[in-house]
Amino acid sequence: MSRSLNFDLLARPYRWLEYLTFGRALERCRFYFLPTLTDARQALVFGDGDGRFLKRLLAVNPGLQADVVDISPAMLRLLHERLTQEERERVTLHQADARIFAPPEKTYDLVVTHFFFDCLFETELAALVDRFTPRLAPGARWVVSEFALPPGCLSAMVGKALISWLYWAFRVTTGLQVRTLPDHARELQEVGFERAEERQWLGGLLVSQLWHDNSSKSMQPFVT
Repeated sequence: MSRSLNFDLLARPYRWLEYLTFGRALERCRFYFLPTLTDARQALVFGDGDGRFLKRLLAVNPGLQADVVDISPAMLRLLHERLTQEERERVTLHQADARIFAPPEKTYDLVVTHFFFDCLFETELAALVDRFTPRLAPGARWVVSEFALPPGCLSAMVGKALISWLYWAFRVTTGLQVRTLPDHARELQEVGFERAEERQWLGGLLVSQLWHDNSSKSMQPFVT
């Protein structure tokens, strides 16, 4: 487990570092499925950073309530500042480590993880998915934006080098110890999710995915 993570130093400059490195590509990833989320009612959002996605989600879906989980108090402050008073009343912020966070006694029909899974070891990802799926309604949707290795030998080599550099940068600035991308597709499929749609950017280096829960499960009590 990566311990003593601290993303506070990146909070203020993160947006501009993102634009400098990838332009608007990460934003396009985050925003791509927004038009399909207008009927969600209870959302669980992990690591939205400064809140650019959440702001738009609340705008396209006026009936949505959201629980937002982030380990960084500085990121949550930026998110809070971005929202209007009306939007703040529809959002509950949780300054917590998602790996040990116990959600409120609610049923969620939407989960959002933008560039969040890549901060987890494979075992941490599996544990998180297992912990939160009992809180999801049948037919729930899970939106994922992530880095990926592009197809093709040369593209994969370049992508692997870039991802390794990003992991090194986050290890230096935040204490993150993860060094390789976990297989989130396998973990979601194992609990009954199916990938409904995927969009790629930068030759496959970035992906945005929409997953549907097709497990036909009945709600189970959440176990801490």
